[in-house]
Amino acid sequence: MMRRNFLRLVPVALLFCGAAALAAEKAAPLPEPQPLRPGAKVVTLWPEGSPMLKALEGSDKPEELRMSKGPDARVQSVVNVHNPSIEVHLAPADKANGMAVVIAPGGGNTQLVVGTEGTEIADWLNGLGVHAFIERYRLRPYGSDTDALEDTKRSMRMVRAHAKEWGIDPNRVGIMGFSAGGEQVAWLALKYDAGNSGASDPIDRQSCRPDFAVLVYPGWRRMDLSSVPKDAPPAFLTTAGIDDASHARQTVDFYNAWFNAKVPVELHIYGHGGHGNGIKPRNGIPFGTWPMRFVEWATDLGMMKPKVEPQASAGAAH
Repeated sequence: MMRRNFLRLVPVALLFCGAAALAAEKAAPLPEPQPLRPGAKVVTLWPEGSPMLKALEGSDKPEELRMSKGPDARVQSVVNVHNPSIEVHLAPADKANGMAVVIAPGGGNTQLVVGTEGTEIADWLNGLGVHAFIERYRLRPYGSDTDALEDTKRSMRMVRAHAKEWGIDPNRVGIMGFSAGGEQVAWLALKYDAGNSGASDPIDRQSCRPDFAVLVYPGWRRMDLSSVPKDAPPAFLTTAGIDDASHARQTVDFYNAWFNAKVPVELHIYGHGGHGNGIKPRNGIPFGTWPMRFVEWATDLGMMKPKVEPQASAGAAH
């Protein structure tokens, strides 16, 4: 009898041990993301134990930082993102104008091109007096319109929650995405919210609505653009044309959706230029000038303070 009862208890004990082991596995802290640039401040988006974080195969492994080639090697891409984050790149104090941009790099949702579409963009924005935050959102097998989108929403909330600390005007916080990062911008521009005023987490109380949205050669698998919110953010769109046809078509689709909803939107499609390469000058072709068009647009929108030219003295000759 005792042996029979013992045998009955064994499966229960094994089940309990298995459940305990699974709980311990889920509770294991995720590896901390390393800075893309030595000394940069990296802020993880979700607190340890958050239900937003998932224990998937390989989530206990650190991110893999892949370097570019050549004498000026730098981190060019990242894979294995399970603990999403933003990296803080503040503009110099003598240039900072209070404007901030979350940068969403591309990479086909399988990697993040954090060099060409991350640190290079942050340096350019910092030179304009704009604070920049490079987002590392989760990649496949996570969903781009679920898990990664929650990361992007949280990035916006995080920046606003630290507005005073980082010298940011919370009403001049936008997002700029490249390729698959442009998909993140599009989802956010459609599915933002005002935050939860009753949340215990002060970050969750912040709005994730971007004050402006910038989509650079964006692309997505599927997206319903038929219901644009009435207060959707103004958008700036740019891409090459025939030699990046699929992204050009989706850029036009987004433009038409915003235009038909009477939301301010500006579109620049260039004759050629291919896909990728961020703000590269592209050997002087017109597509290489889109960053100047962005500055003009952002200034016209009131997000970027115009440069004040020095006044001539009263006695100066004309």
